[in-house]
Amino acid sequence: MYDVAIIGAGIIGTSIARALSRYQLSVIVFEKENDVSMGATKANSAIVHGGFAESHAKVKGGLCYKGRKQFDQLNEELHFGFDKIGSLVLAFEDDQLAKLKELYENGLANGLDDLEIIDHDQIMAMEPNVNPDVKYALYCKGAGVCSPYEMAIALAENAVENGVEPALNTEIIDIVKTPDGFELTDHNQKKYAAHYVINAGGVCSDTIARMVGIDNFTITPRSGEYLLMVRGSANIINNVLFQMPTKMGKGILVTPTFYGNLLIGPDAVNEDIADKSTHSERLLKIFNEAKHTTDKLNIKQFIRSYTGIRAVSSTDDFIIEATPVNGFINCAGIQSPGLTSSPAIAELVLKLLKELNCPFEEDPNYNPYRKPIITLTELKPLKEIQPLIDIASSPEKIICRCEQVDEATIIDAMNRGIPVTTVDGIKRRTRAGCGWCQGTFCRPRVVEVMERELGHEIDSSFDVEHSGVNRVGKNEIVDYINAHQD
Repeated sequence: MYDVAIIGAGIIGTSIARALSRYQLSVIVFEKENDVSMGATKANSAIVHGGFAESHAKVKGGLCYKGRKQFDQLNEELHFGFDKIGSLVLAFEDDQLAKLKELYENGLANGLDDLEIIDHDQIMAMEPNVNPDVKYALYCKGAGVCSPYEMAIALAENAVENGVEPALNTEIIDIVKTPDGFELTDHNQKKYAAHYVINAGGVCSDTIARMVGIDNFTITPRSGEYLLMVRGSANIINNVLFQMPTKMGKGILVTPTFYGNLLIGPDAVNEDIADKSTHSERLLKIFNEAKHTTDKLNIKQFIRSYTGIRAVSSTDDFIIEATPVNGFINCAGIQSPGLTSSPAIAELVLKLLKELNCPFEEDPNYNPYRKPIITLTELKPLKEIQPLIDIASSPEKIICRCEQVDEATIIDAMNRGIPVTTVDGIKRRTRAGCGWCQGTFCRPRVVEVMERELGHEIDSSFDVEHSGVNRVGKNEIVDYINAHQD
């Protein structure tokens, strides 16, 4: 019998797992996909939000800034990539100043101490490539960007090192309350027992809750499409640039990623099912709306489109609660700013577990540190790495020339306690395949290393071709946008 079973290995499930791993508890994390961070965690805006946009009256309003304040220490311990670059909410009309002031006051109510409203000249000094029609902006100095899937991977690796058991490719299809806890059944009819269950199932969290008779909320998938530009394209801006938020979200943003790509999006469309495909018409609209922020966008720098699915609850808030079913805790409806709030959500879940009499005895062997797989470095000129591209297998052999990932890095990523069985799993950990050619060159080379490590053949196209997702490609979107320019 496990002390705690966590369902879902996104940023919330892995944050909770890592927080629990400092105690002498037996913990298992179930994930129906083949890797951690496979849902909203791998496809979002990668923003560490300031904490001013969420109402002070809501749960997420109280957790965002609490979570944001922990990112410096978490990154020092886990090395997933975090940079406090600041954010600006841009106002282009005089009558938007009142809304900026509302956001400012709400931020103060949420505890922020690094907010100010700045004028046109101050904005242009900070962001010379912003639309010169801008009149005001809300500046948050401590907002930033991170690599969200690397963060979840780092949390999971550290949790596993400290004794947490990962159960990938394991979908929980039934949960039965027992006198001393719960019996969970997976899709292979294997059964597990746990004293406590934490539901961190993302878009499936309402389905999981109904397994124990909790049906007081529903989850609606809300899709948001993005355009990602080549590494180095973000040098036109310095901060995360928001337009004024709407009831559907924080509006179209233009932002650097942690690695210097320019990211544009998302839109917001409520869906009946979680469709992760991308569409030329939606991407065109996003691109044109983003040009209102800056006219320096270059669609020829495009390398990839993707769709993130947000789990929107019928309560329009985070649902973090100890339910009437004793020992069953919901972490549902965790849309934006879920990434930023995740450390604080984990703290709240541990508090709920303590109130349910879960025993917490610190593990004297707990190690909070995790070595990085990769670090942010400038890419070398191709002529410097060329001699290492076609050499025989060796640690320094360059496998991915776009992102300059060597063989030793790939092997390291495969030996950290979490099974890595797909090329895309390597991509998320090492950036092999994240560059200009999007894996055209390195995918077969990655496969060669993986098969040697695993001792068996792998399907190199599994995540890409078998997912059922249709993404708009590079040539298609460049041609489409050039043909439909405003």
